[in-house]
Amino acid sequence: MGVFDRQRSNHEPRWLGSSAPTRTPLIPSISAARWLLVLIVAAGVYFFYGFLVPVLAALVIGFASWPLYRKLLARVGGNTTIAATIAIIMIVTFLVIPIGFAATYTTGEVRTWLAWAIHANRSGASTPGWIAALPFAGPYLDELWTKYIGSPGALGELIQAVSGAHIGNIYRAVLAAGGGAFHLLLTLLFMLIALFFVYRDGVSFSKQIDMLGERILPNRWERISRVVPATISSTVMGMTLIAIGEGIVLGLAYWIAGVPSPVTLGVLTGVMALIPGGAPLSFTLVSIYLLASGSHVAGVGLFVWGTVELFIVDKTLRPKLVGGPIKLPFLPTFFGLVGGVKTMGFLGLFIGPVLMALIVAIWREWIHEARNADETSERGPQIVIDEQAPPSKPVPRVAEG
Repeated sequence: MGVFDRQRSNHEPRWLGSSAPTRTPLIPSISAARWLLVLIVAAGVYFFYGFLVPVLAALVIGFASWPLYRKLLARVGGNTTIAATIAIIMIVTFLVIPIGFAATYTTGEVRTWLAWAIHANRSGASTPGWIAALPFAGPYLDELWTKYIGSPGALGELIQAVSGAHIGNIYRAVLAAGGGAFHLLLTLLFMLIALFFVYRDGVSFSKQIDMLGERILPNRWERISRVVPATISSTVMGMTLIAIGEGIVLGLAYWIAGVPSPVTLGVLTGVMALIPGGAPLSFTLVSIYLLASGSHVAGVGLFVWGTVELFIVDKTLRPKLVGGPIKLPFLPTFFGLVGGVKTMGFLGLFIGPVLMALIVAIWREWIHEARNADETSERGPQIVIDEQAPPSKPVPRVAEG
């Protein structure tokens, strides 16, 4: 373009009026960049909301198993791709497949129970002998059973009054849940893919997070970045190992005691073990069932065994495994479990306590800094003698705290 063309283009009228080099922008560049970042994050959350659950599950599993992964990475010579592949294979072999078998077996037995409930609702069911033979409460329970289960249609009316749904609808919902296995498999597949990249690129990603954290929280990030991963790892791993262990041990005890459906009850006990007080409630109810059905030795033995096992776990294993540097009290743990399950389903059993652990860690960090500030203000400035100065001319300097 020549000089004449440039001059002509400069004198051409603009659509929105002439430009002024000194014109101030309507929105400052920093504000515009911040709002643009917020809009991009909001759009990302909206479009990728369906992947939130598997990604969160992958992050939680990655945090929890990171110490073991580091040992595996050292054994393979630092090759992150090979180490991540081996870790995924081990997780699928020793965690996903056994849980899948247990869940499939439990779903089959739950369908059997629902089929019995539909049959009882259609033709009624007489009171079991062990319930009617209970001391003190036997006649009252027999009357309630006859009223709500014994007559045809009574069980359906009871379920509708309690849950607002017919028993047939509940049964069809359970069947539909079995048909939703494809969605569950897709979620599991996405979680494993995300977990692979968490293992492979976790070190570089954590460095980026540290860089941003130092910019956002320059005075607190170093302490929080040490406390939070250890808290997540110990909380998730401890809760998972204890729940699986109690489910297996008490499930074997149910089988030895002759309890019906020991696998299903063992799985339910393992899930209940994630909730404070859930495991004692589970084996206590099963022990009461054995006592009421006439198996007094098995009922007393199961209760004693469960009590001893729970005492050993609570006094030796749980304090070492669960909590890490943050020992969660009962109330935050309970709120985390209930809120997590209500919001995210089964995964919320792990996400909820982790979030509560983060909140408690940040809260205690603030309290620690507030106490240090109070102690510093009470002591006032201290005069410290510089040891490198000549003895005849001490050089005082002011130091805080």
